[in-house]
Amino acid sequence: MAKRDYYEVLGVERGATDADIKKAFRRKARELHPDSNSDNPDAESQFKEANEAYDVLKDADKKAAYDRFGHAAFEGGGGGPRGGGFHQQGDFASAFSDVFDDLFGDFMGGQRGGGGGRQRASRGSDLRYNMRVNLEEAFTGVQKTIDVPTSVSCASCSGSGAEGGAEPVTCPTCSGMGKVRAQQGFFTVERTCPTCSGLGQIIKNPCTSCHGKGRVEKERSLSVNIPAGVETGTRIRLAGEGDAGTRGGPSGDLYIFIEVTEHDLFQRDAQHLFCQVPVSVSSAALGGDIEVPTIDGGRSRVKVPAGSQTGKQMRLRGKGMPALRGGPAGDMFIELVVETPVNLTSRQKELLREFDKLSEENNPRSTTFFSKVKSFWDEMKG
Repeated sequence: MAKRDYYEVLGVERGATDADIKKAFRRKARELHPDSNSDNPDAESQFKEANEAYDVLKDADKKAAYDRFGHAAFEGGGGGPRGGGFHQQGDFASAFSDVFDDLFGDFMGGQRGGGGGRQRASRGSDLRYNMRVNLEEAFTGVQKTIDVPTSVSCASCSGSGAEGGAEPVTCPTCSGMGKVRAQQGFFTVERTCPTCSGLGQIIKNPCTSCHGKGRVEKERSLSVNIPAGVETGTRIRLAGEGDAGTRGGPSGDLYIFIEVTEHDLFQRDAQHLFCQVPVSVSSAALGGDIEVPTIDGGRSRVKVPAGSQTGKQMRLRGKGMPALRGGPAGDMFIELVVETPVNLTSRQKELLREFDKLSEENNPRSTTFFSKVKSFWDEMKG
């Protein structure tokens, strides 16, 4: 019986792209799956036919030969798909193994041919370092030296893991693939090679310094520049300062996480600073100038309006924290706290009583409040 045209088998036009061919084959594979075709005795042969067609059309050289010579290009067992088609070594389990590779190979991390399962070199792990800075350091920026315990490439073997820097050899168990396969019914099960742990290579003479790991533990001192304007949660990345990679792979990164400690005078909210300043009753009543500190170590004079109450705020523009990524600095807010005097002498008490009698009309908030209280009580009695 003459073979059908491979393009017809997959249901695509000549000139179809590789993506179209792959998509058509996957659709056919699902359509002809044995679990879905228990009532179709031809499903197995159709499945093999689709797999044979895809095996040719997915390969650029085979596809070019087929487009020119048709099925005659593979007659006589010379270079045909799988040595002349499924009829020569075509049990159904072997056919399904190919489909399994095509459909799920990427998902399992493997690639067919060429040792795609190898993991000759792998990137080192990223490291995290928590750093505390005070508010003044966050304001000006600072350079700090830190000691980081990490893995570095072994100098004795140049990171190869082999004594004298010799090259590792191909693993005999998996032939360098890093994975081994076992046939189980219709499926080919793929597992990490137990001999080389998926690396595809083994070391015959391990380095005595690193015991074949290619890395040694070492504490390194690093200089870190903390930019002005950092705040709690700021993350600084130092590329390539993490753990060394294996088998000559690139190093990971080091991430510095910043925590800005609390300050005795200033409270921070993003770029703005707040400072509570106590003032005496007389200063709040009469008004006047007070001197307040600023985060840069300087001083600023602030005018307190007469009759100021607790919670009154004054703004000092540009006296807050600098912007981390450029832009104007924040502001500083002075919040007044009117302080009640304590430990009064007899004379002070006498003067305050006299002052209290003379200032009944100078406390509008008290007058308004107690007026509302009186009205409330009268309503409750009524």
